[in-house]
Amino acid sequence: MLVVDYLEKTEKKFPNKIAFLCEDKKISYRDFLESSKSVGSFLAKKINLQEPIVVFLEKSIETLISFFGILYAGGCYSLVNPEYPKSRIEEIIHCLEAKVIVTDKEHYALLEEFDNLEIFLIEDLLKEKIDEALLKKIKERKIDLDPVYINFTSGSTGKPKGVVVGNRSIIDFIDVFTEEFSIDENDRIANQAPFDFDVSVKDIYSSIKVGATLVLIPKNYFSNPTRLLDYLVEQNITTMIWAVSALCLITTFHGLDYKVPTTVNKIFFSGEVMPMKHLRQWISHLPNCTFVNLYGPTEITCNCTYHRLENNRDYEKIPIGRPFKNERVFLLDESGNEITSTNVTGEICVAGSSLALGYYRNEEQTKHHFIQNPLNKAYNELIYKTGDLGAYGSDGELYFMGRADFQIKFQGHRIELEEIDLEISKLKGVERVVTLFYEKKQRLYCFYMGDIEEVEIAKILKTKLPIFMIPNRFVKVENFMLTKNGKIDRKILQMQMEEGSI
Repeated sequence: MLVVDYLEKTEKKFPNKIAFLCEDKKISYRDFLESSKSVGSFLAKKINLQEPIVVFLEKSIETLISFFGILYAGGCYSLVNPEYPKSRIEEIIHCLEAKVIVTDKEHYALLEEFDNLEIFLIEDLLKEKIDEALLKKIKERKIDLDPVYINFTSGSTGKPKGVVVGNRSIIDFIDVFTEEFSIDENDRIANQAPFDFDVSVKDIYSSIKVGATLVLIPKNYFSNPTRLLDYLVEQNITTMIWAVSALCLITTFHGLDYKVPTTVNKIFFSGEVMPMKHLRQWISHLPNCTFVNLYGPTEITCNCTYHRLENNRDYEKIPIGRPFKNERVFLLDESGNEITSTNVTGEICVAGSSLALGYYRNEEQTKHHFIQNPLNKAYNELIYKTGDLGAYGSDGELYFMGRADFQIKFQGHRIELEEIDLEISKLKGVERVVTLFYEKKQRLYCFYMGDIEEVEIAKILKTKLPIFMIPNRFVKVENFMLTKNGKIDRKILQMQMEEGSI
């Protein structure tokens, strides 16, 4: 089965129902299917099977049409945010060895200086006549292990890593996800996440699987909580699958005291640890709503565990819960032995059909993270080592215990701190640099030695890194304290942050 089968089955069942809506624009399932096939008919003559196609568009209905058009053409899509710095766009295009880009008139000029690329406007592709025979021929050659999308995460080498996710992995997860939480055609799902962030995968494919309506929330609404809440109420939203930071945006400004979206009956959150004081505000205003804590990295297709919050339970810390059906989640110690005892920390590992296909054109990193299960000596069984630490509580639940390395979750994004360090270390006037994350305050601190001023570093970084990777504070130091191994003593810096002595 392929993910386009979701669309075709739903279109037959709900041809005239609104599939996607964004402010004053909307499209039915029938029109969406036909538009996707038009785009696919054009691109099928330009690309090879499984070839990655860059989609260089803002979040919109046309972006979703581009995704499915690429799938009908036999390729896979990778969204590149037009707001990214030029250097990062170049890195992604280079990693993909992309030859074809789909964009629109608004963003075409940003791509003109890129060489050896065929750039097509979505406005033109939508005019193509549908070639059913060609699309059928392509579909007959497809298998469920073929890639659907490539999402890029931060990489410790300074290069972004492209996580390749296939049809089988998406279907395996979405089938279970929609069934477990009774998501159906009556739902109106509010999309918060950018389309290059895998939280949006749940929005897009859950909607298409069951025939729900997906409401795309314009990005600028998130800088205006009042308008955001008005929109949720106007659109009779039932389901919110949001990053923790987005939910906290509303409660930070006491938005629920202004207006409550009373039609919302399911709220899912992920990406970071949800602060209890913010969650309590949501629960108090929506006491009959189901709240679910989701956990899982991009490499396992959305999520691998969940915990439904229980009414009247006094939570000190929210568990990441139990595995979804057809996913095996377990803890390994440093020697590769399974941990089953309570209050013993180990690395969270995942097995199952939902695992990604690996990192695109990055065999070394793929082999490092996707490994043979050390508990299985009988046959090949790949697992994904998340790099996250977990422990079983006395209640038998699994709890997240932080990162095993220097990768962090910040504002819903996975960030390798070493990638930030690498960019800053390239700057003239910087001798040494260490970036740390102060989790309690949700802030990135950059410590550096050199004669460059803080404002200059911040100014240059805005041209090199996405905004969520730019430190909140820069601290110039005369010298770094070193460990006995000659490494910068991060623990001392961390202690100074927490004590407020910097």
